[in-house]
Amino acid sequence: MDAELFLIRYLHVISGVMWIGILWYFNFVQIPSMPKIPDEQKPAIGKVIAPEALFWFRWGAFFTVFFGLALAWRSGYLVEAMTLQQPNIGIGMWLGLIMAFNVWFIIWPAQKIALGIVEADAALKPANARKAMLFSRTNTMLSIPMLASMISVQNPIM
Repeated sequence: MDAELFLIRYLHVISGVMWIGILWYFNFVQIPSMPKIPDEQKPAIGKVIAPEALFWFRWGAFFTVFFGLALAWRSGYLVEAMTLQQPNIGIGMWLGLIMAFNVWFIIWPAQKIALGIVEADAALKPANARKAMLFSRTNTMLSIPMLASMISVQNPIM
């Protein structure tokens, strides 16, 4: 494997670990812990931790997709994967694209309202928090077959 391909693959994996790691942190740690946090401490989550985590979350998603597409192109299987002629890789790529779309166009806009990052009617905050949570949970569920699809290519059972 040449150095360029190695670097692209390495950056794809590092970005993916950041993205999915933060996704799982939100769904397995932060969201379930919120009811246990005293009300006077919750602003630290909403004003400091969540915005910072969301920054790395959305850029992790972007760079995972960017380097994943670059890796597929550089390796010569982009068209075959995207058209599902190579379904193991292609399904994983499509799930990743759907998940990244959810991050940038559903979760992040809803979180900006829920966390008060953008001006919005206070009555919209709970609905947007729920929307972000539901799509985040959806991405968590999609991450399992996405990861299985991606690793099955390099680690065949038979």
